Amino acid sequence: MKAVVTSSAKFLPESVLSNLDLEKILDTSDEWIQTRTGIRERRILKDPEKATAYLCTEVARQILDKRGISAGEIDLIIVATMSPDMLFPSTACLVQDNIKAVNAWAFDLSGACSGFLYALNTGAQFIATGTHKKVLVIGGEKMSALMDYSDRTTCVLFGDGAAGVLLEPGEDDSHGMLDARLYSDGSGRDNLCMPGGGSLRPTNHETVDRKLHYLQQDGRQVFKSAVVGMAEVADEIMQRNNLTAEDIDYLIPHQANNRIIQATAERMGLNLEKVAVNIDRYGNTSAATIPICIAELDEQGKLQSGSNLILVSFGAGYTWGGVYLKWL
Repeated sequence: MKAVVTSSAKFLPESVLSNLDLEKILDTSDEWIQTRTGIRERRILKDPEKATAYLCTEVARQILDKRGISAGEIDLIIVATMSPDMLFPSTACLVQDNIKAVNAWAFDLSGACSGFLYALNTGAQFIATGTHKKVLVIGGEKMSALMDYSDRTTCVLFGDGAAGVLLEPGEDDSHGMLDARLYSDGSGRDNLCMPGGGSLRPTNHETVDRKLHYLQQDGRQVFKSAVVGMAEVADEIMQRNNLTAEDIDYLIPHQANNRIIQATAERMGLNLEKVAVNIDRYGNTSAATIPICIAELDEQGKLQSGSNLILVSFGAGYTWGGVYLKWL
């Protein structure tokens, strides 16, 4: 039984942090940021009393409303995030309580920027086994909480947001989640990480003074690995499913860097008109980037029954992968 997407939604904070705003506090420029990343602005959740669970809850409520179902019909909630409200309980449990999904169990999945693809594939398995009928899969991040806004190499890249989908059983095997290839390589762990706050380096004065609770990245190494990883897995998905560039309606890539997106599209032989891009408006929202793109395409009426979608991502871990999804 294939899992199909029956509803989608996104939620972005209202506050906009533009490159011009960053020019005022950093030694950087709008031209420098746009040239190297493609980012023009990003959204920031400024309210200190609200975090990732708030963003994901808003997404969940929209999905339920669009589908015309109650929260009590949800069997499972999976939240992909690397910026949970707290280490425990899970953000998914907070969302479950917020929407009063009394019959659902819930858990977080940590796959960094590939988290949504990991979660989407995981949710699809529960549908495929026949044990679950309605699974909410949400990617949400308050990345601004992990940023050192004195570090121009990282804080210009990331923004806040959330989006997700509802998975349900399809009536046949020709639509829905048709294929997935997911990978990990822990040898890249030091190139993109948040060193402090875990059991290895628990919070203390030293970890705070050394700014170990902020995201740290070796941008050059991550860029090189991401270009190869995303392009190769996209090509692999095409070959495994005998797809040509003409067969693909949209490539929906992780929005980390416009040059990585373009390299992936080139490897697939795709015209950029077939590539979903919103990095200019939202920056890198980590696990939320791909579902935000899906929700936008859906809202704009660009996804028709039978549309072939290739989703690809690369993130900390390293984690990367690709999914072949045929729209219901």
